[in-house]
Amino acid sequence: MSQQDVYQAAGFGQPVPRGTRPAIVVVDFSYGFTDTIYPTAADMRDAIEATRRLTDLARAKGLPVIYTTIAYHPGEVSKLAWLRKAGGMAALLEGSRLVEIDAATGIQPGDPIIAKKGASAFHGTGLAALLTGAGVDTLIVTGATTSGCVRASVVDAVQSGFHVLVPADCCADRAKAPHDANLYDMHQKYADVTDAADVEAWLTSV
Repeated sequence: MSQQDVYQAAGFGQPVPRGTRPAIVVVDFSYGFTDTIYPTAADMRDAIEATRRLTDLARAKGLPVIYTTIAYHPGEVSKLAWLRKAGGMAALLEGSRLVEIDAATGIQPGDPIIAKKGASAFHGTGLAALLTGAGVDTLIVTGATTSGCVRASVVDAVQSGFHVLVPADCCADRAKAPHDANLYDMHQKYADVTDAADVEAWLTSV
């Protein structure tokens, strides 16, 4: 039995319903992840460009576009368990350029920015309340990294009651293997993994 057959027999990989009130969450396209002068970053230009096409369209249709960034107070760095495992993240300090959203994303002054301390855009933040208040039923998740903060945000999004779409070409990681593996797993269990062209066509029709 093939890998796909195993998942299908177990009932995974069902299509995700698409509602009538989508929003886009752009996860951690901050300079600390996108500008390769920093050791925590990787070349994410293609994913940023693909994401920007979607966010520009969403704004034109009056749909919410929300960005996230990881930002630590210096006093938190020695106390957070995640930073003992992922020590490079300790450089993402409040007020530094590393936590600023990359201007190439096309972020606008009216776009909310959710500051977080961990991987998920939902954990310890007001994101779920913000989306619920906006009447959102379907969440499009893009950003970085696919295997880390994108995946964690997708898992929490579906557990918070949202239908989730992940355009693969709008996500980026530091290596191809974890990027591909996590896209596959998200598609089987938590979201529909698709591409920017499909999401763009759907947003146009909403």
